Amino acid sequence: MAIASSPGPRIAHVGAVSLGTPDLETSLNFFRDLLGMEEVQRVGDTVYLRGYQELKHHSLVLFASEKPIVDSYSFRVGRPEDVELYAQEFKEQDIEVLELPRGHQAGRGTAIRFMTPYSDHPFEFYYDIDAPEAPEEIRSQLPSNSSRRRGLGVRRIDHYNIQTAPQNVAPAERWLRETLDFKRREYVHVPEADMLIASWLSVTPQVHDLAIAMSPEEKNGQLHHVAFNLENHSDLLIAADVLRDHDVVFDVGPAKHGIAQSMYLYLRDPGSGHRVELYAGGYQILDPDWKALEWTPLNMDYGATWFGDPLPMGPDGSMYSSTDSASLTSLLGEGLTIG
Repeated sequence: MAIASSPGPRIAHVGAVSLGTPDLETSLNFFRDLLGMEEVQRVGDTVYLRGYQELKHHSLVLFASEKPIVDSYSFRVGRPEDVELYAQEFKEQDIEVLELPRGHQAGRGTAIRFMTPYSDHPFEFYYDIDAPEAPEEIRSQLPSNSSRRRGLGVRRIDHYNIQTAPQNVAPAERWLRETLDFKRREYVHVPEADMLIASWLSVTPQVHDLAIAMSPEEKNGQLHHVAFNLENHSDLLIAADVLRDHDVVFDVGPAKHGIAQSMYLYLRDPGSGHRVELYAGGYQILDPDWKALEWTPLNMDYGATWFGDPLPMGPDGSMYSSTDSASLTSLLGEGLTIG
């Protein structure tokens, strides 16, 4: 039997999203007090939060900003050396890479930051991250939970849905697959034009850790939504009932996607307007020879919404808009150019 060569670098899972908000306290009330996330640490006008089944330091960073903006989409890599291995790979592709020192985000070790080719999204990769115990008054007796379930019971961050200009979707998605080893799980394709509309990608058994799609406004570097995971369908319906009573703006839902077969509720953070998806259910992919599932305009209505109100995607629809992302320079502090 041949000896396998050492594997290359890999992404382990989604890490944390960093969201700028014009009204930090209102955003904090939404994520912490309503959704039930734990406030782990506050440094000036930056707050770090996590769900009740997240043992690491944070999965959400909220920081005061003049306008809504995404500072970074971060991922944890599989091994400590993978941070440097990815930096080397990117330099070979002439991608500018910044090194972010330990503590650039509280509780996190050294990271790298770069802009994704074609789509212009600021990604950050790291391995080292603290795993603090929750305060005793909210600590769970279950060792797999960082804290007791509170609020509407957000368990963890689930995925990012990003957008880029129509002509850049295909090359950006190909780069994500070929360089970062994301697996295409489901996708929307126009056969007549050989045009990729959207793709759902993962490095885990989930259907997607990352989705990339066309920006209706033909802009690069856009966040359509960040999703947070609830335990089951009943939790999502309870969340809809409670949030409606708090005058939280809904975009659409509750309903079920055909793609990924998950229940969804799209709404807005009242402090910033960032779109948030509450997400429950869905299937997992265990087959090593999984063949990506194709959707076309002929059946995409079922893909977007299996049952419930259809997604209002037109220019006047609530699902049309998106949020800008930052540039290579982080709004949380500068890094050093590598090489």
